[in-house]
Amino acid sequence: MKKETMYWSRVENAAKIFPSLTNRADTKVFRFSCELKENIEEAILQKALEKTLESFPFYLSSLRQGFFWYFFETNLTKPFVHEETQPPCSELYNPDKHGLLFSVTWYRARINLEVYHSLTDGTGALKFLQMLVFHYLEEKYPNVKEQKLTPPCDAPMGERISDSFARNYAGKDRKVLPKKKLSAAYHIKGKKLPMNHLRVIEGTMSAAQVLEKAHEYHTTISVFLCSILLLSIHDLMPKRLEKKPIRLSIPVNLRNYFPSESARNFFSVVTVGYNFGKQPHDFASVLEAVRKGFKEELSDENIESKFNQQCALEHNPLMRIIPLSLKNVSIKVANICTEKTQTAAFSNLGRIRMPEELNSYIRQFHIFTSTKRLQVCLCTFEDKLSINFTAPFIEKGMQRQFFRRLTDLGIDVEITANNKRGNGYADL
Repeated sequence: MKKETMYWSRVENAAKIFPSLTNRADTKVFRFSCELKENIEEAILQKALEKTLESFPFYLSSLRQGFFWYFFETNLTKPFVHEETQPPCSELYNPDKHGLLFSVTWYRARINLEVYHSLTDGTGALKFLQMLVFHYLEEKYPNVKEQKLTPPCDAPMGERISDSFARNYAGKDRKVLPKKKLSAAYHIKGKKLPMNHLRVIEGTMSAAQVLEKAHEYHTTISVFLCSILLLSIHDLMPKRLEKKPIRLSIPVNLRNYFPSESARNFFSVVTVGYNFGKQPHDFASVLEAVRKGFKEELSDENIESKFNQQCALEHNPLMRIIPLSLKNVSIKVANICTEKTQTAAFSNLGRIRMPEELNSYIRQFHIFTSTKRLQVCLCTFEDKLSINFTAPFIEKGMQRQFFRRLTDLGIDVEITANNKRGNGYADL
């Protein structure tokens, strides 16, 4: 690479913690998949990737360590698509190798995009995958290209690569609510899979069916499914540990609160939970508590406060001059304290939309992420709601209980899981 072709850029606020916390047990990699109705052709997918990178040149970056902070540096290594052979969410960031922070693979009819979290968040990665699928279908089907469809992500380049934390932070004088002190939460235990592999279990169901059931309880899909998840964890919770609350960490897309079309990281995290040792065990009580928790945590006032807290720490003059090695220690200690207060994570990417003319070629989308605990990710495409569990544990009892509760409510669920190699999928 010629020196004049290289440039560097800052790592935005939310992305700065991930290099410090990355290890073999949690690679901080997440995967978006699009399952088409015909098997993937590798040569066409390669062309589609090259076309997509023209709209997302920022993906051609490596993560480097400076004296005070990490930074991105241009990496002009040409990425190649290939058939999936590694377990999902395998390592992408290695501080000694300075490689690209994403990969594109395929398996039968699936296109897989895996991304290291410092590069982007779920919404940003989804934009990339939508464009990748768009260009793939354009290349494969001449009638699609002839229609000259509007791409699913057509924001200006400057918007796509912008740092929305820096743009929207108004300064230290903005209102900040007092931080809540959380006690230790219940942690799911179990024998772990060898070699840090992940257990991936996917449930697919009718979005309309789930929405209808949620509306019967006068609530949203997220509140409804979070309540089901809390109850399912409690079903297998030892009685002696009921005094500990079950808490879910929930990523929040800040683009819904601040003006932004960034394809980089722009998210925060809120917490919703329930204490079965102190509160009733019936579904209605759990649902009402979760509904109130969502309303409070997702209020404009609370989100703005969390945003200002995140940004204020980064802009603190003392924090700026602390060497990166010391920052890493502080981040790890803070993360250990935070993890003690969390049981699992729940993330709803919402409805994924493609140009209507392409929907007949697409079966559904999936998303899941690396994790040291239980993680639940969901997304919807047309009438297919995909709920994806990842966990490092051999046992599948909690996942079974979750889907059993849904089927008991009259919701039809199709379940698949990754095979013993860690890649590929089969019906359970």
